[in-house]
Amino acid sequence: MAGNTFGQLFRVTTWGESHGPALGAVIDGCPPRLPLAAADIETELARRRPGVQAHATSRREPDKVEILSGVFEGLTTGTPISLIIYNRDVKSQDYDELRNVFRPGHGDFTYQAKYGIRDHRGGGRASARETAARVAAGAVAQKVLDADGIKVLAYTLELGGVRATRVDEDRIWDNPYACPDPEVVSAMEARVQEVRAQGDSLGGAVQIRVTGCPPGLGEPVFDKLDAVLAHAVMSVGAVKGVEIGAGFAAARLLGSENNDPLVPGGFAANRAGGILAGLSNGDAIIISAAVKPIPSIPQEQQTIDQEGQPRTLKVKGRHDISAIPRIVPVIGAMVRLTLADFLLRQRAIG
Repeated sequence: MAGNTFGQLFRVTTWGESHGPALGAVIDGCPPRLPLAAADIETELARRRPGVQAHATSRREPDKVEILSGVFEGLTTGTPISLIIYNRDVKSQDYDELRNVFRPGHGDFTYQAKYGIRDHRGGGRASARETAARVAAGAVAQKVLDADGIKVLAYTLELGGVRATRVDEDRIWDNPYACPDPEVVSAMEARVQEVRAQGDSLGGAVQIRVTGCPPGLGEPVFDKLDAVLAHAVMSVGAVKGVEIGAGFAAARLLGSENNDPLVPGGFAANRAGGILAGLSNGDAIIISAAVKPIPSIPQEQQTIDQEGQPRTLKVKGRHDISAIPRIVPVIGAMVRLTLADFLLRQRAIG
């Protein structure tokens, strides 16, 4: 299996490259009679669209989606949904010098090692541009979740060491960083400007909060809900770590501290992150993802060429300073795809 398809019953295959004519997704298994229009998808696409934030890449893509199949008179038909997003603002000449040189921190070396050929223009299939297709598919998955009242909220938890201390979900998208804490936005901006002046990049953390999820989603033992969520989130290129609930902090707790007491109204705490024994427990599902700094920076770096000879490289082109906040809707989309798939799998067992 080539690894371009995700899910079992709600199956999504993405296709396309950064500088190809288009990219898109094919969704198989979406239930019929769900309302779906291009505008529903473009709302999510706008949140990861390049050329919007001042600290992001200057590449300007309208990210308009066309629904080619699977929708009739505004409703899904139960047949495969095909989505296409055309690339409009490519400057492939910016990557000419990378044809025979590997960029540090990118997939150039590993793609060449695996396939013996690679698309050097913007990273090809390994580019974050591919994630537009995931976001489009995730918007369709949300239609499945809407029927059961499941809400997925994604936001920036940390950027460049500046961490949100509270979550005001009404404020997430009224600032350039998708930060739910308006009191730290100015500190994030100052950190971005500081690092921009140094010709460097920033990492951060994204958090996802799922509410309304019924108990029992997940499949023992290898398809535990938290295992597949971790797989889904880690499949996003810049993600280097995933935590569920207390995550690594649980390693420093006593059992008496880590257990979530059950009370008549539910759980008194949520260090489990809404998942026990690989199954949702009805509480909020809390996922945190560590996002690495963007590897394309204008500083001189050591590398090698395809002949193994040492080279130095300053990466040109149009690049974000951080994957945040444009990665926020991508991670949210992967959570939606996972939950939609497990929701359909649960229905299948009655």
